[in-house]
Amino acid sequence: MSMIAAATPAPVLVFGYGNPSRGDDALAPLLLQALQSDDRLAGASDQVEFLTDFQLQVEHALDLAERRVVLFADAHVSCPAPFTFTRLSEARDDSYTTHAMSPAAVLHVYRQVCGRAPPPCYLLSIRGQQFELGEPLGDEARDHLEAAVAFARDLLSDTTPARWQTLAASG
Repeated sequence: MSMIAAATPAPVLVFGYGNPSRGDDALAPLLLQALQSDDRLAGASDQVEFLTDFQLQVEHALDLAERRVVLFADAHVSCPAPFTFTRLSEARDDSYTTHAMSPAAVLHVYRQVCGRAPPPCYLLSIRGQQFELGEPLGDEARDHLEAAVAFARDLLSDTTPARWQTLAASG
């Protein structure tokens, strides 16, 4: 019998989702791309894992396992500019029966599958305006992305859940 040790996931997960072919919907994947290429974060690969996808799916609930804290990032059409940072709560909603899920539904699935509360999870919503297929990233969205990258860099410099909670509560 062969025993292969499973790799322990990084304590911090940054999960950006969006479609790079739909204008400002590319904001979260571009955020992750900027963070991954940041020299200040290059030495933290054992502490921070980056994951990107077009949309959240039920299977992503398992990506939360063994994390200390999780940051979801997405483009949002109605959040205040340049971005908002909020704590997520698990909630069953109608999205769990569709191809795309809300972050709250992913947290709910995690509890159902794993039988325990998910790790502290937060959402960085970056203001976007144009989401048409084939559109480039808008000029305002570029400015919002720049502000979100600076915020996320600072956020990842101290990943203690208490600090993230304080930042989320302060708006």
